Amino acid sequence: MDGFKKRLSESVQLRLSVTLSLTILLVAVIASVFAFVSAFEETHEQQDKTLRQVAMLFDRQQMTLHYPQGTAIEGDDEESRVIIQYLGDGQHATGTSDEALPLPFPTGLADGLSRVEVAGEAFRVLVHSTARGERIAVAQESDARDKEARESAWRSLLPFLILFPVLLLVVSDLVRKLFRPIGILASEIDQRAEQELHPIDEQHLPTEVRPFVLAINRLLARVAQSMENQRRFVADAAHELRSPMTALSLQADRLAASDMAPMTRERFLPLSRGIERARKLIDQLLSLAAAQSAADRLQTTISVHRVYRQVLEDLLPLAERKEIDIGVETTRDVQVLFNELDLFTLVKNLVDNAIRYTPRGGRIDLSAAVTPGAVQLQIKDSGPGIAVEEQARVFDPFYRSLGTDETGSGLGLSIVKAIADRTGARVQLSFTDAVAQQGLCVTVWLQADQA
Repeated sequence: MDGFKKRLSESVQLRLSVTLSLTILLVAVIASVFAFVSAFEETHEQQDKTLRQVAMLFDRQQMTLHYPQGTAIEGDDEESRVIIQYLGDGQHATGTSDEALPLPFPTGLADGLSRVEVAGEAFRVLVHSTARGERIAVAQESDARDKEARESAWRSLLPFLILFPVLLLVVSDLVRKLFRPIGILASEIDQRAEQELHPIDEQHLPTEVRPFVLAINRLLARVAQSMENQRRFVADAAHELRSPMTALSLQADRLAASDMAPMTRERFLPLSRGIERARKLIDQLLSLAAAQSAADRLQTTISVHRVYRQVLEDLLPLAERKEIDIGVETTRDVQVLFNELDLFTLVKNLVDNAIRYTPRGGRIDLSAAVTPGAVQLQIKDSGPGIAVEEQARVFDPFYRSLGTDETGSGLGLSIVKAIADRTGARVQLSFTDAVAQQGLCVTVWLQADQA
């Protein structure tokens, strides 16, 4: 019961359904009682009119009475039988039931309708004075009258018994349909990617919900503006830092070419490496800002193998310094519909990350294959891999796996995730060797070229 009360207090749809159902039930009960009582009384009034019509017919046609002597008539119903007798004959009655007429009605009954008990049985009696001065009594058993009135009253309730469950079903379906646009809207918002901050279409929504949706649209606009300001700040800051860091790097290169004492050179090398890391971090920040930008990019048909060759040309010196065997496994080229710069940046960051974390003398394999409705790119390495509990966190900016001594900015996989989110690609991390849980296998699903 407490659970239902909690749901009732939290759900507008349930509260509306219950309120309307209870209202319909209350109105139906009140209307049913009124209809039952009205039909019951109306039936009695019709029965009283029948008694008056019988009395008027007797008077108008100046009939005479002959009491039956136990003769049975086919079709005569004792319960609904209407009895006519001279009121004065009641004092000469010899029986106590309507089988033997006349009945012992009191001779002093006033004209009009009354209820009379005869031998423990109630009768509704109409006393009428005819034009000839005779007083007659027209009577009927009260039990039969009541039974007929109750049956008529119950029949009057039949429409309510049919209408009530129909109304409940209609109300339930109507409330569900009224709230359906809200559910559809929630589902549409849930399916949006992180970068999809365009306004919600409120035209098909009810007027009562539209102000709430307009408020959400204004919030989305503020969030989009805030994110754009943040991206612009990162990009501007990185761009402004790029020139002095490039100048520092050039100065460090010139200084490295000059003659220095061994102790001076020993102290200079960490400085030079720090400048190089800072310069690479700035480049990565610019790449991340570009990857997170909501601007539309031209998509063309691209050869995956051509992108692989470009990436290997840039990163092969880094792999050779660590004596890593790197190459493309598949010989068959595949085509994808993608932005060329985005694909190059995505693959380069994945390969760069694999080279950095693969130990000396290791192996890195690149492959591409066509799957139903998509193209599958894979970069496998023989490094330590990423623990399952860390696989979701490594896409966060500046996150570095614990226990690694490899230098890096911590932005490579963040750039990959940003490009995937913006373009609708899907990235999955797993182990190259699932049994030993060694090596990192990055799988990327892209849209295939349908041409």
